[in-house]
Amino acid sequence: MENKIINNIKSLGIDMISEAGSGHPGIVLGAAPIIYTLYSRHMNVSLNDPNWVNRDRFVMSAGHGSALLYATLFMAGFDIKLDDLRKFRRSGSNTPGHPEVGVTPGVDMTTGPLGQGFASAVGMALGEKILEERTNFPKKGKDISLINYNVYCLVSDGDLMEGISYEAASLAGTLNLDNLIVLYDSNNISLDGDTSNTFIENVCGRFEAMGWYTDTVKSVNNVYEIDKAIDKAKKAGKPALIEFKTIIGEGSFLAGTNEVHGKVLEKEDVENIKRKLGIPNETFYYENDAMNVFKNMIIERGSRNYEIWSRKYDDYINEVLGGDKSKINYLFNSKMYFDLAAEDWQFETDVKEATRVSNGYIMNKIAALIPNFVGGSADLSSSTKTYLREYGDITDNHFEGRNIWFGVREHAMGAILNGLALTNLRVFGSTFLSFADYLKPAMRMSALMSLPVSYIFTHDSINIGQDGPTHQPIEQLAMLRSTPNLLVYRPADAREVVGCWNCMINMNLTSSLILSRNEVPLLQNSSINNVVKGAYVVRQETSRLRGVIIATGSEVNTAINVANSLMREKNMDIRVVSMPCMELFLVQDEEYRNEILPIGVKVIVIEAGSSFGWDQFVYNRNYLITVDHFGISGTKDEVLKYCDFDFETIKSKVEGLLK
Repeated sequence: MENKIINNIKSLGIDMISEAGSGHPGIVLGAAPIIYTLYSRHMNVSLNDPNWVNRDRFVMSAGHGSALLYATLFMAGFDIKLDDLRKFRRSGSNTPGHPEVGVTPGVDMTTGPLGQGFASAVGMALGEKILEERTNFPKKGKDISLINYNVYCLVSDGDLMEGISYEAASLAGTLNLDNLIVLYDSNNISLDGDTSNTFIENVCGRFEAMGWYTDTVKSVNNVYEIDKAIDKAKKAGKPALIEFKTIIGEGSFLAGTNEVHGKVLEKEDVENIKRKLGIPNETFYYENDAMNVFKNMIIERGSRNYEIWSRKYDDYINEVLGGDKSKINYLFNSKMYFDLAAEDWQFETDVKEATRVSNGYIMNKIAALIPNFVGGSADLSSSTKTYLREYGDITDNHFEGRNIWFGVREHAMGAILNGLALTNLRVFGSTFLSFADYLKPAMRMSALMSLPVSYIFTHDSINIGQDGPTHQPIEQLAMLRSTPNLLVYRPADAREVVGCWNCMINMNLTSSLILSRNEVPLLQNSSINNVVKGAYVVRQETSRLRGVIIATGSEVNTAINVANSLMREKNMDIRVVSMPCMELFLVQDEEYRNEILPIGVKVIVIEAGSSFGWDQFVYNRNYLITVDHFGISGTKDEVLKYCDFDFETIKSKVEGLLK
């Protein structure tokens, strides 16, 4: 019967690919026994409550194997219909080309870019450890926990070629995440050909050097051997990698070659495969008896564990929380609503400090309000000022803290944050703005999944000076703003930093917060509450309006000083608009936008970064006072002068444009 179930999964998978006219049959035919054994013997899930917080997680890091995953979930009894399989890769279906969380029942993460799933699985495993520590309580003379699930991840050779996987694996070994089990579909073939051309290292040896347990299964056609290997990995006391030596496209005329990786099989080959599998030559055939056996295996184990967990949950609520369920609402939903504007921030009016410093104080106050607020930096917390001072560190076997030491691993940090966010933690990660490029693939995944991840980027301008052009961001703001579903905040002072966090927490979307190293004053007319509008007036004209300056971040203070100087010297009355979030301003109603930027009035933009994206606000590019070339190594004043961004040059340009 087990062979029948596996063969049904294989047959359905290749039928989906043939019907869609695209897909990846090689992994379907090679890795089906692995995923069947995992779900039938090990995965702790509930078909009645697919979002159960204590379910085991499965990440298909090799996201091109989506047909294999969907066919397995269908046969396992998840809420996927045969018609959904027929519509694989079609518009409006719940079986997209690569797995997407929130679209397909049973899918725990959106995957596709190789390595991202692996690194996010590390984040999921770390999230489980954090939640397990927080829900520990004594019962019948021993400590038990409300949360105690495993994270499984299926990876390909391609996943393990990507550098992000080794960044994440290194941290997983350092933290000893023994709840993480990686299933390695090792077939020595990638899209272009044999991996002997590109990938010859001893993978198990490399993982062992990073503190992992490893094992190898030489034949995946033996369910008993797969089962035994997974069982040993669960008891290893370390993160585990099991290498399964598979044959890509097993049973196909193209088996063992790169031709079967991402190529729709010929009709004759499909018939050949089905004949070998003992499957009738008809499309989307499956056996009800086989499906029922598979489904019942999952139901029996899942129902038993769900019932045990439910009793444990009731005990925890009554004995630990005194009946107050609200204290652990974050386990079930990461969305939250806090009015930070209502807090007493007590900013001194004569304060002058970098927004990174203001943000550090604000974040520590937020941590006191939000119990699941955790995060860290890429070995830069002393510079980014994001360390949560009173909340301890997360280290091997000590997961009660709030500060994660990601090390110099920006690539992995972003993906790990995604895994943590999928665990319903509210997370942040920080580094310098010029290094945002390292995080871009993970940030794109955050935005694609609409995860409330907060990316904090400091050292936001050329005025950091002597570190030189490698550390002076130019194009990064434009890159971030061009990413759909990502809100980019660049506050001008401490009040605006609070306003940004108020939006970031309550909007529950992916965000990036851009902060200065240079000191800025607390502006007279800055506002916490107006940040939600994206832009607002911080210097109001008192006579005839000669023009409007839009500025962001520390340039808002520069713009106000320019406007005040030109008013005194030339009687030119200029409105200054702070635009901490361009995206939020653009979604305001037309009446408000015209109120802030009146039609027919000259508009000038001042921002120490690329002009890209600002054209929509100005008459022509002459009105953009920006920086479109790399800087130099020098003092702050030397760099500003080199980039034509010193105060006198900006003032002269504004005067010339408004004469």
